Amino acid sequence: MEKSKLFFAGNLKFLRERRQLTQQELAGKLSLTRSKVNALESGQTKAPSPEDFVRISEFFGISIDSLIKVDLSRLGELKLRELEAGNDVYLKGGNLRVLAISVDRDNNENVEYVPVKAKAGYMAGYNDPEFIAGLPKFSLPNLPPQGTYRIFPTSGDSMLPVPEHADIIAQYVADWTVISPGTPCVVILKGEQDFVFKLVTVNTDGTVLLRSLNPLFEPYTVSTAEVLEIWRFYAYTSREIPEPETDLQQLMRMVREMQTEIRGLKDR
Repeated sequence: MEKSKLFFAGNLKFLRERRQLTQQELAGKLSLTRSKVNALESGQTKAPSPEDFVRISEFFGISIDSLIKVDLSRLGELKLRELEAGNDVYLKGGNLRVLAISVDRDNNENVEYVPVKAKAGYMAGYNDPEFIAGLPKFSLPNLPPQGTYRIFPTSGDSMLPVPEHADIIAQYVADWTVISPGTPCVVILKGEQDFVFKLVTVNTDGTVLLRSLNPLFEPYTVSTAEVLEIWRFYAYTSREIPEPETDLQQLMRMVREMQTEIRGLKDR
């Protein structure tokens, strides 16, 4: 089994710098020595004491599990404030998206592939390190060095000209507020047995608009509470060559886009 990546040392430094504290200042607030704080941040202390974990957790308002298992630097400021306010999945069982990943022997993140037969299990095990570690893993060339990537198989023809059964390579989005309107994404929804590949717009009213490239499919909205994960499209692989849009399809797409714009104007 692949080992789980731990983030405690980096999280401690990130949280300290976010509070604009020096190591000496943080040490004073935690009743520790500066050398102890330095050792914790650099990972030189492989087994911090339970008392250290408790002090740091209480001071920053972040649960011990999140300090260890979640890369806090990848969360947006809004989500960090929610954590500090007590909306922590490990403390209250909330809907915080906690990403489980696996790494290789050199501590580089793998690109996991979620096969069709594992789709249903992914909904329950998306934040389970053991489930993620059991998925097929790949190392893909030319991926940007920053970010977490995963491969999702698609079904249906709602995103034509992207062919049916294409494999979507997508990047994990921790902060949904950075998604530009109409960004193609794989969306993991509660209670669904399949992944949704759509053009995504995150609205300020707590809803997410999901729109297809195929004009035959009506757009629809879901509550953000129904969303487990969002993965931004990066690339796709397929054995099929996409067919160009027909004139009728282009016309229908333009009509759909106009209808969407009109709805948006009416809602303002």
